[in-house]
Amino acid sequence: MDRIDLFRTFCRVVECASFTRAADTLGLPRSSVSAAVIDLETRVGARLLHRTTRKVSPTQDGAAFYERCLRLIADVEETEGLFRQTAVGLSGKLRIDVPGRIGRLILAPALPEFLTRYPQLDIDLRITDRTVNLVEESVDCVLRVGPLSDSGLVARKIGDLALINVASPAYLAAYGTPGVPDHLGGHLAVNYASPATGRVEDWEWIEDGSVRMVPMRARATVNSAEAYIACCLAGLGLIQIPAYDVRSHLDAGELIEVMQDHRAAPMPMTLLYPHRQHLSRRLQVFADWLDTLMKRALL
Repeated sequence: MDRIDLFRTFCRVVECASFTRAADTLGLPRSSVSAAVIDLETRVGARLLHRTTRKVSPTQDGAAFYERCLRLIADVEETEGLFRQTAVGLSGKLRIDVPGRIGRLILAPALPEFLTRYPQLDIDLRITDRTVNLVEESVDCVLRVGPLSDSGLVARKIGDLALINVASPAYLAAYGTPGVPDHLGGHLAVNYASPATGRVEDWEWIEDGSVRMVPMRARATVNSAEAYIACCLAGLGLIQIPAYDVRSHLDAGELIEVMQDHRAAPMPMTLLYPHRQHLSRRLQVFADWLDTLMKRALL
């Protein structure tokens, strides 16, 4: 390996806290990764990693060296691309992870535009709503909706998802149309249970600048967006849903918005990626394109 490849290998071991996981993400034998770190330690004349049977962690020298390696790698990548600042010069593969409905309804249909603009870039699009370990799963960035936990990842705000209240014409014919939250006691909702925790979400709205919530009666509880919308279309109750998710149903008259003045708070969308120093130009152009796409799609 050349010196930069040694640096990259060492950084991946630190990020994965494991020689085996680092080797898997790099597509190398574990022995090659271990030999690369030993070679690097010999070159710099310092022990860079604590090695145990359970975990690998950087020594004090290793932690300082890791930060320097990140900067050096970023400098090399930027220098290599100095004279390739056109679309033709951007090449390689981006591994993107996005929530299911956004991936299917917004991102995938728009990808031809991006790939035409950057003909030497390929996209590995992963659609999932679960938590993804970017380093261990070799993912360049993830788009997440809702509040974020403190993950240590770099976060870029993309926008907000407007939530609306909708019901089917059949449901409204049977139960009437709620006008204000006080009417909700006489109505049913389709309840949504978090796939991760099983917790059922309360009905939410903004009133006088504050978030108000109330549990709703329901005869159907689901844990996926597809089932949530399908049950609403079947007349089983009211739902709160991102507007883009049901736009076609609204346009077709299959769903009707209610309580327009009592919507839930918008949900933030955030693009996450590891380490600002690792922001390659291909990831930067994708992030910029995604930002523009989501703002256009969510008007």
